[in-house]
Amino acid sequence: MALTNYTTLKASIAAFLNRDDLTAVIPDFITLAEAQMNRDIRHWKMETRSSGQQDPGDEYMQVPADWLETIRIHITDSGTSTVNLISRDAMADKRQGDEDVSGNVAYYTHADGQIQLYPTPSGTTNFELLYYSKIEALSGSNADNWLLLEAPDVYLYGALIHSAPYLAEDERAGVWAQMYSAGITRLNRVSED
Repeated sequence: MALTNYTTLKASIAAFLNRDDLTAVIPDFITLAEAQMNRDIRHWKMETRSSGQQDPGDEYMQVPADWLETIRIHITDSGTSTVNLISRDAMADKRQGDEDVSGNVAYYTHADGQIQLYPTPSGTTNFELLYYSKIEALSGSNADNWLLLEAPDVYLYGALIHSAPYLAEDERAGVWAQMYSAGITRLNRVSED
């Protein structure tokens, strides 16, 4: 059976487990695998650009709903300039005593699920955010995604790993973990080339 969509993935998981009574929980195994894959994979096919405006006096910039990790931020007003990532401690040092300073944004850090800017923009500022986005989750209405089509083994073994605690008896979990890890390593290596 070809692993090309959500339905065939669920059927393959049931076949590998040699169980036909897990129909209700197999989607949970897939969801858990997707959460782990979002932590483990950084592939160029996850790169997404988002443009937006930051209002004057607004120190915090919202991240997109599918944001996982910032790659870089540029200001796109009159040319392009890079906004540099600094640590939270460095941001605190810059803000100490100059909390209300405003000007052209030069630095950012991540805080409270947002991007904190320094100095606070003194005028409307146009940004481009390049980031890693979440892998689009499989579901009944979303039958496939780039990862399932490119690396179905990662999906399969990731879901099988997450079935082991539920089944509380599967000695194959170590093999599945090795196969999953090898697939993740290949995906990340391909993206670096």
